Amino acid sequence: MRVALYHPWVYLKSGLERTLLEIHRRSRHQVTIYTSHYDRDGTYPELAETGVVELPRVSVRRSYGQVLAAAAQIARTRIDPASFDALVISCEGLGDLLTLRNHDKPVLSLCFTPLRAVFDDAYRTRLLDRVGPVGRPLALGLEAGFRAIDRACWRHYSAAVAISDTIRQRIDAGGLWPADRVQVFYPGIDAGRIAAGSGSDPYFLISGRVMWTKNIGLGLEAFALAKKNLPGWRLVVAGMVDEKSRAYADDLMARGREIGDVEFRIGNTDAEMRALYDRCSALLFTPFNEDWGLTPLEAMAAAKPVIAVDRGGPRESVADGVTGFLAPDDPAAFAARMVQLAQDPALAKRLGEAGLERARLFTWDAFVSGLDDAIETMVEERRELVAV
Repeated sequence: MRVALYHPWVYLKSGLERTLLEIHRRSRHQVTIYTSHYDRDGTYPELAETGVVELPRVSVRRSYGQVLAAAAQIARTRIDPASFDALVISCEGLGDLLTLRNHDKPVLSLCFTPLRAVFDDAYRTRLLDRVGPVGRPLALGLEAGFRAIDRACWRHYSAAVAISDTIRQRIDAGGLWPADRVQVFYPGIDAGRIAAGSGSDPYFLISGRVMWTKNIGLGLEAFALAKKNLPGWRLVVAGMVDEKSRAYADDLMARGREIGDVEFRIGNTDAEMRALYDRCSALLFTPFNEDWGLTPLEAMAAAKPVIAVDRGGPRESVADGVTGFLAPDDPAAFAARMVQLAQDPALAKRLGEAGLERARLFTWDAFVSGLDDAIETMVEERRELVAV
């Protein structure tokens, strides 16, 4: 079966781009990736080998004007329906707009999240605080308009898949699609990489994109509180910084220098990231309301415990007190758990070993197989409907 897989922007080395790559690699169907913004130098180099199809380009900037321009362009973009048998729209916000001109064939929503600025209450609250009282009326007006348009777009879907139960509930709460009709398949890890690390060095790891939604300041302030009880310990922040987040990253690095024993490693290879997971003592997962999160799985696959914010996706991956700890979004709470793990190596080892076993529940093969099944069922149901 020919499957067109669309995502608005493919330009980072994030879990989302990794998911697109793994779908292309592992699907039993012929998958072609389409996007409205492709940066082959900024994302995984392997994606260039998949034959990514570039559609009319949109900006990745998040100002209101540029978002509206991107939305308008996506809404009027059309993919030749003769080139595919099923369309999968991978969306974290604006991708739904592609359905307006592309619903001749069955369309499946692979939902990473509905637009967070509208449908994620935790994100929405922080965003409204950021725009302040002057920008609030405009933000609320645009929000109301987008809600109406997005609900109309969702009527063009024939099936829906969410990457976590957190997202399934967000879809339902937003009035986009009934929860009992949304299937959940978890993006995961390569089963072949599930193996205990080669040791444990005295450092905590924060891994992933360096941007404001990742709440990395929580980890810095927690380490500042914990380090007086942890002589010789370090905090390593490893990931990538895109141009939009450069100022944020610079502020974090300045704070890290004030705290001391904080190391930023930007632009690592996959091998370098694996080495960091293998040698760390524990992972700190700090996003304030993550949709799912691959980095806790990577840590558990290396038999390392995870301390994560007790909200969103980590509630589904991290078993509190078994594979790590779920903690409030509070530096003191994180610091207490960090000290506990550092001073009790037997506990850290026990949690890590349990995480290693739990990681086996979340593999790429299981995710892609489930998605393939959902696509096939959708297409077959459409054929039966047409036949009637």
